[in-house]
Amino acid sequence: MRLPSRMVARTLVVFGLWRVSRPAWDNAGSAALVEHVGPWTIADVEALSDAGDHSRFELLTPGVLTVSPAPGTVHLRVCRRSANLLDDAAVAAGAAVEVLEAVNVEIAGGRLAVPDIAVVDGGFAATDPTRYLPGTVLAVVEVVSPSTHPQDRVIKPGLYADTKIPVYWRVEIESTPQVIVSELRGSAYVQTMTISAGRPGIIAAPFPLEVDPAALVRQ
Repeated sequence: MRLPSRMVARTLVVFGLWRVSRPAWDNAGSAALVEHVGPWTIADVEALSDAGDHSRFELLTPGVLTVSPAPGTVHLRVCRRSANLLDDAAVAAGAAVEVLEAVNVEIAGGRLAVPDIAVVDGGFAATDPTRYLPGTVLAVVEVVSPSTHPQDRVIKPGLYADTKIPVYWRVEIESTPQVIVSELRGSAYVQTMTISAGRPGIIAAPFPLEVDPAALVRQ
């Protein structure tokens, strides 16, 4: 089955009973999936070959593979600068953590997410894992792209809350850039702070740091 080339700009959801052959979509070969039959598992995802196009493979629903296209330049810029801020803040706080981009985070029920940034336990990171287990992730950051609105605003916060990740940042880069900070309260996130472009603010969690969303997007 060949999907139309316009799919490269959108998230592709591959249901478990579909048979997907290489290349799965885009005549330019911007994404490729190995032939697969049946529900997807975490092991299946980890066995996928790297096509070199920076697509992300996730299991946001058990057995269903979600493929997101490579992010754009602004998205990547914001990720890098946000990770640098968090890394500096972690060092200043003396925290035994590591700040990483686009790592696999295992979610209960055979699900797998790939946050833009994850603050992870340094001791566990030292084991060079292919994915981070529940309890090893202290905070996650998602930078919202046009193709990931539902995932980053609705679906992933629920998954991260299920995994008991204490802090979730959502960075909006369309229109007025914002950093929206939420902290886990019981079984759900509660929004604790919103910082808008041009009005720097100090975020307390996971570590104290000052951020201006305008500086994150500025070239």
